[in-house]
Amino acid sequence: MKLRVGIWAGAGLLVAVGWALYAYSTFPSLIEENPIVFNLAFWTQPIALASLRFHFGVGLYWALLANALTYGCIGLIVETLRQKLPHAWQTKRAAPDHRTAST
Repeated sequence: MKLRVGIWAGAGLLVAVGWALYAYSTFPSLIEENPIVFNLAFWTQPIALASLRFHFGVGLYWALLANALTYGCIGLIVETLRQKLPHAWQTKRAAPDHRTAST
């Protein structure tokens, strides 16, 4: 489970790095000019959504750290639920097969 949560955190870090590279490569134009990109950026980076809502600035390194931590927390919740909740394929596989039963 630790590995999977680490993968979630790494994915969050890669998402933040990707948006940072996008912002640096399209520097003269702002992300706010394209509404699709703007919404996608703010839904994949919760710290950016929080900074817009509560009116505080976030530096690049803090955004990377916050995104990795947020995705790590989401991964912890998802992986905990994945282990605790029964899956349909597990219950089907655990059921005995009556076709091969001998009488």
